Amino acid sequence: MRMTVADVMTTEVVSVTATTPFKDIAEALITGGISAVPVVDDDRHVIGMVSEADLLRKEEFREQFYREGYRPPLRARLRNPKGRQKAEGDTAADLMTAPAVAVSPQASAVEAARLMDAHDVKRLAVVDPDGRLAGVVSRRDLVKLFLRGDEEIAAEVREDILDRALWVETSGVRVEVHQGVVTLSGWMERRTEAAIAVRMTRRVNGVVDVIDKLTWKQDDSAWEGR
Repeated sequence: MRMTVADVMTTEVVSVTATTPFKDIAEALITGGISAVPVVDDDRHVIGMVSEADLLRKEEFREQFYREGYRPPLRARLRNPKGRQKAEGDTAADLMTAPAVAVSPQASAVEAARLMDAHDVKRLAVVDPDGRLAGVVSRRDLVKLFLRGDEEIAAEVREDILDRALWVETSGVRVEVHQGVVTLSGWMERRTEAAIAVRMTRRVNGVVDVIDKLTWKQDDSAWEGR
């Protein structure tokens, strides 16, 4: 039911090596229409990631400190050593962020989204158990999950959740989907079962929201957790 990184990642990946020159990296980003490239060693192990932001440090540093021939004092230059190092970098080894933020192909799409948010990155390197490059997953790849059709979503909720996963009577439940918003209506035997149905429906890929209109015959919520 849950979609994994392997389901949405790009496997034909543009990558660079530690010795790839600055301009070749910039060309790879522009030509590929991408925001970052993984840096790999000779055995395809991912050792870092170079992003547009890393390349722009050179122009940013030059504009901030060197316009009109001005050179900042040593204290100011030491205040941002990483920025200065990347600004002066000529190869991927100088420019990359290491270690790269990576994810397994078996990780869920939700895990990938959380990693991107936690590290404030737009793309993740996807690596196999040995750390070798298997693909790249981007924010755009994850957003595609929301393009699933309403009928496809409704079928998954009906067949995979209500008819298989819950193992309870669900014949009284109606499923309607409009623009990714799922409405569950009708009845179930117990209040806790209805709550579980709603929670599981929220986790279906492509679901934007769930409107809960379910009723129940028995309110067993007071016994939940006892």
